[in-house]
Amino acid sequence: MLNDIIIVESAISAFNNAALWMPAFLWWSILALPLFVVVYWCADTIMTRIGWNKQNLVNSASMWVAGLTCVWAILFGGNYGVLRDSLSVLPMMMATILFLTSLFVSSHLHEHIIPHMNWWRWLLIIGLLIVVGVSDTHAWWGPLLQIGALILGVLLGRVAHGEMRPFGGSVLIMMMVAVAILMQPEFFRFGQLGNLTVVHLLAMLILGGACMMTIAVQNINPRGKICHSVYIKLKWLMRVVCALCVALFILTEAVPVFIGTMIAVFLSIAMSMWHTDVVNPVLGDKYFAIALMMFGAITVMPVITSIGILYWTNTSDIKIWAESKRLL
Repeated sequence: MLNDIIIVESAISAFNNAALWMPAFLWWSILALPLFVVVYWCADTIMTRIGWNKQNLVNSASMWVAGLTCVWAILFGGNYGVLRDSLSVLPMMMATILFLTSLFVSSHLHEHIIPHMNWWRWLLIIGLLIVVGVSDTHAWWGPLLQIGALILGVLLGRVAHGEMRPFGGSVLIMMMVAVAILMQPEFFRFGQLGNLTVVHLLAMLILGGACMMTIAVQNINPRGKICHSVYIKLKWLMRVVCALCVALFILTEAVPVFIGTMIAVFLSIAMSMWHTDVVNPVLGDKYFAIALMMFGAITVMPVITSIGILYWTNTSDIKIWAESKRLL
């Protein structure tokens, strides 16, 4: 019990747990504020330099988000020593994220002609596959799982007849990453398992809520179908359900509760969309930009946050709170 190695490992574990308990992603975002301010002020110049415009903004932004998330998932791998559950399904989640991101990027590039493969291109591909395999070495099948997921996503994307929808695909990827982070926050250096702060949990709720708002506004047409008196009663019922779900999630930090909360939020917004006569479609773009900014902050990828800022500045100005109140 008093073995030197055990004492040292216990001290290291306690130190790491104390450090992970703090919302480090928030401090990193605050430190990156000067970068975000520069991106906001120079948005037009940056857009011109990188060749983006309002016509290709959605596809370009979503593809870069998917590609960077794929790289992030690979580079954040290999931290399986912190898992407390030896039967964790996290390797399958990571493989799913690799599959979705590679499928998304490949489907948007499926019309590009594959260049002639010479020896150095083959060496580059082999090197990339080795890096992907090294991202999961907790078991003998780990590298095979990760490499197989990546290759399968690329192949299916190449043979696809169309591109994955930018909003739907991006939201699916961001929600999958959010669920994976909540499953094992220590693995992603997001926080200590079972001891997330309110800042951690609120950030996840904002990300999930923005994703649900994006999907609802972009895919559900205003219909003016529900009787106003019935709508008021149903809306207050959904508000109470959403509030209870949020409170339960903050208390439990449970993944099923988070998923249930997001379903409740989506149904509440969808009901508002069915009831109202007209909704400014730019509202969906604004919430997509918010989701990108929050996703970049949570995953500590300032580039994605910057993409969200560029997306925000290059969509039409609306009174977002006034437009949102009708749906909330």
